[in-house]
Amino acid sequence: MQANDVRVLKGAVIPTAAAGAVVILTAALLSGAKGALGAAIGLLVVAVFFTVSLVAVSSASRVSPVVMMVTAIATYAVKVLIIMALLKMFESATAFEPRAFGWSAIVCTVVWTAGEMRGFVKTKMLYVDPGAAVPGQGGPR
Repeated sequence: MQANDVRVLKGAVIPTAAAGAVVILTAALLSGAKGALGAAIGLLVVAVFFTVSLVAVSSASRVSPVVMMVTAIATYAVKVLIIMALLKMFESATAFEPRAFGWSAIVCTVVWTAGEMRGFVKTKMLYVDPGAAVPGQGGPR
């Protein structure tokens, strides 16, 4: 993982952890221990999914831009499918509050995405290769 990626990860993890703590506290006040557990599970799922996705895309970026884009799309699709499956599977859970899980997942996803976007905007990354040859232009004449 490159230094820029670590900065982006930290920029997403810190606000998500803070928002997750607020959601867990709110769920605990509204639904008790089961609510807090559901919210904590939602925070954990979001943190794990998005961290794995960022690490996979970072690793793929070392191969080529095409591999990076395919990895980003594939990890996004897998995340959406697994989250949908978890929401369906947990809708009748009795060990924790499923609504707290859902709200926690939504809030943490929004905060993570905003933190990641802020991290990418603040990172000074080149989006073109300054040393690349331009097709169609020969050498000096």
